[in-house]
Amino acid sequence: MVADDEPDIREILTDFLTAHGVDVVQAADGLDLLEQVQRVRPWAVVMDLHMPRLDGLEALRRIRAVDPAVRVIVVSGSVEETREHLLAAGAAVVLAKPLQLADLLPALGLAAGAEPAPVTPAAAGAPAGGPRRGGVLVVDDDEEMREILVEMLTLHGHAAWAVDGAADAAAAVAARGPDVLLLDIHMPGLSGVDALPVLRAMAPDMKVIMVSGTADLQAARHALAYGAFDYITKPVNMARLTEVVDAALLFHRDPD
Repeated sequence: MVADDEPDIREILTDFLTAHGVDVVQAADGLDLLEQVQRVRPWAVVMDLHMPRLDGLEALRRIRAVDPAVRVIVVSGSVEETREHLLAAGAAVVLAKPLQLADLLPALGLAAGAEPAPVTPAAAGAPAGGPRRGGVLVVDDDEEMREILVEMLTLHGHAAWAVDGAADAAAAVAARGPDVLLLDIHMPGLSGVDALPVLRAMAPDMKVIMVSGTADLQAARHALAYGAFDYITKPVNMARLTEVVDAALLFHRDPD
């Protein structure tokens, strides 16, 4: 069971766990989580501490009352202040935000201290012409989203790094010349759509994939008209994202 009020975080955790052979059910808030636990009786729960309708700490206490055997992993942005209370309430493990996905499997008892193996190009179905790894720059003002996207792209075999805004993106493009730019549309200050022509002018061969929290078709058309390679929406489907990144890398290396 994965419980978080952020749909993009739920989807990314679900994609990650599913890729490691885990069946996942999602919950969007504390009450939804409690109802699902009573109905599904999962063997483990990964839950955010701060959720609407029923706070994570109270949800944890009620979950333990319903099923004392369930393994509960709590993700908190203030681990040092909350760890003692959460462990006393029945949490098996408390992980810090932004969550490092490599910590999740050991916390669930699925890999005794071992990190998931990176996906190699051959295992992922790379084209025969050579490896599809590349440099991917993630630009997003959400710290947790940046961390998760970088980790997932790294596990997929890419060299990925992140910045939190358009100004830093321009500096990163000038300094390191990424093959692919993953650019959030809605950011404070200069939006992704406004920054796109400047970034494309700096690196004409770089492929830009726009990311938006809303299915804004007008913004998508605008971005594509200004040279974006593709457009995806949040919550990000990681399988879809890696497919688009791989396709962008193929075009980057062989535009014909």
